[in-house]
Amino acid sequence: MFPTSVKELENLGWDYIDVIFFTGDAFVDHPSFGTACISRWLEAAGYRVAIVPQPNWRDDLRDFRKLGAPRLYFAVNAGAMDSMVNHYTAAKRLRHDDAYTPEGRAGQRPDRAVTVYTRILKKLWPDVPVVIGGVEASLRRLTHYDYWSDSLMPSILVDSGADWLCYGMGEKPMLELTRAIEAGRNRRQIEEIRQLAFYRSGRPHVQDGAGVAQAKGGANAAGGGGECSKDNSPGKAGASAPGTVLLHSYEECCKDKRAFAENFHEIEIYANMLEPPVLIEPVGGGYVQVNPTCPPSTTEEMDSFWDLPFTKLPHPRYKGKRIPAYDMIKDSIITHRGCFGGCNFCTIAAHQGKFIQSRSEESILKEVRKLAAMPGFKGNISDVGAPTANMYGMQGGDMSRCAKCRRKSCLYPAPCVNLDRSHRRLLELYSRIDSVKGVRHSYIGSGIRYDLFLDENGFIDGSCRKYLETVMLKHTSGRMKVAPEHTEDKVLGYMAKPSFRLFERLRREFDSVNRKAGTHVELVPYFISSHPGCTLEDMRRLSSHPALKGIWMDQVQDFMPIPMTTSSVMFYSGIDPRTMKTVFVERDPERKRLQKSQFFRKNKKDSRKY
Repeated sequence: MFPTSVKELENLGWDYIDVIFFTGDAFVDHPSFGTACISRWLEAAGYRVAIVPQPNWRDDLRDFRKLGAPRLYFAVNAGAMDSMVNHYTAAKRLRHDDAYTPEGRAGQRPDRAVTVYTRILKKLWPDVPVVIGGVEASLRRLTHYDYWSDSLMPSILVDSGADWLCYGMGEKPMLELTRAIEAGRNRRQIEEIRQLAFYRSGRPHVQDGAGVAQAKGGANAAGGGGECSKDNSPGKAGASAPGTVLLHSYEECCKDKRAFAENFHEIEIYANMLEPPVLIEPVGGGYVQVNPTCPPSTTEEMDSFWDLPFTKLPHPRYKGKRIPAYDMIKDSIITHRGCFGGCNFCTIAAHQGKFIQSRSEESILKEVRKLAAMPGFKGNISDVGAPTANMYGMQGGDMSRCAKCRRKSCLYPAPCVNLDRSHRRLLELYSRIDSVKGVRHSYIGSGIRYDLFLDENGFIDGSCRKYLETVMLKHTSGRMKVAPEHTEDKVLGYMAKPSFRLFERLRREFDSVNRKAGTHVELVPYFISSHPGCTLEDMRRLSSHPALKGIWMDQVQDFMPIPMTTSSVMFYSGIDPRTMKTVFVERDPERKRLQKSQFFRKNKKDSRKY
């Protein structure tokens, strides 16, 4: 287990540490937690890693001093969740618990944890590099709308003072960066590492016309034909890089909401490309540079990330204490990364990427066997999945077409004709998991995209009908969760979700399976209120929609604008960045409450006065 205290260091006999992680979560050595993933990966490469979980930032800062300075750098993240989302509801009310803290205690991490931790470390150890990462840093790598302050904020690199930002899933870039720092590579060499972002003073030098700042809405501004070829190196300070896009500055975005919407449209296009260009965004007396992503991990690479000695347990320091988030995932199996659904309110693709990166069946089965042999395992796997459970193994039939694609979503406004949506491989995986000795049940707790196996005419192929039947009858605990999000096509268009007619088709097929099998599996739809484009009347129509008759309507969340999403841009600017047209946004707290109340009968009388 990784050391977290001086005593544990002494027990290991270590006289130095290569990397010290500071994280806003309790430390759990499980692949569902990013700190564990990166720490195990660096350890496998021969580096000594220590972890300081949930340091006290209020006192004399002894937690930040106790292990001294690392040989290479400090690494900082807020934890598995954004600290602001962790702390506050959509109504900006303070939450009273924290699932990532022992006994669920609230208040064990600060607001904007990455910035707070980094500033402390830079004050105490000004000569030691600080590398930030995780969800909080990843979604704030460029100018973003901050819902909690109701303002635009610059890149978190500016506010925190961090040296480097590793965005997205970080095994490959973090190892390359660690080796570069150890080897003493200079700044220009480190600036060539993919999936890194950094702030530099001075004026960036890029090609004339290369970007949205020169060509409004410059969708074809990625150097020549708009595609970043494989031999284009990332842009370098003081050099003209053909694969570089210059965005509007932070200051321009603050003055002009259209400039912010244009910036985000560019960022989103490039974030979903296989070979994106370098992005440069001026701010203050310098600029933030975001290098292209690493290529999607191969199956062999994905297997290597999981083929590490995770204990799958909380650190021994928490003996006897319950960590609620661990209870939720301890018996789960992750099958892949990424999501090509492209929902406008979701951050998954912005962090994990659009392209699905799947583990091999053998790697998954190996983990299942280890889980089944663990003390306390009761035979039930709580989840076999990922952000979207039924995207495992899916990709384009012709990947050369994917390499040129600029679509944010492979499913909206219609499924890509190049997308292989067969569920045969997934069905075989489920069967093999259930055959492992010690496994009684394997459940699908992750979200399921029904537009992957259904269209308005019915099932896509034979495997799709069997998939629905199999999940309903073998892999749910009585309730199957799906996310139509709304009933009104106008609102669904702003969400980038399929027509509600598809849910109506699902309901018919779902009821048919129940009738034939003599079962009573429930269909549980999730909905969002107050999303940009949604009015109170839209919510009234949703609540009385005939297709929802007989369904218990208790799964609803009020929309929360999270950085790096199209929906948050709409909420702030009142502009749809895809079309640059205005969109209605409900901002009044009382009317937002009334939108949500449409789901609950006891509150419907309240809405009549409006």
